[in-house]
Amino acid sequence: MPTMTATEVSRNFSRVLDSFEHGEKEIEITRKNRVVARLVPEPNHKIFAEVCEKIYGVLSEEEGEEYLKACEMCDRPLSEEMRDPWE
Repeated sequence: MPTMTATEVSRNFSRVLDSFEHGEKEIEITRKNRVVARLVPEPNHKIFAEVCEKIYGVLSEEEGEEYLKACEMCDRPLSEEMRDPWE
């Protein structure tokens, strides 16, 4: 696992982000020769359109409409009775 000082990370932040886009797993950040943090990339998330491409032609028209309705239900805001437990 690569190690960088906090100063190196701050001076080369764009390069660090580029390394994550090209497959770097994580970077240890040190200060005064001690690891103080680990920087890890966000997992790759597929966008909805990419997922839909995979099922195009697999579902019948009726099944496709039901699928879209179910997706729309997942997109709606949370109801009033559901709240953030940490608030």
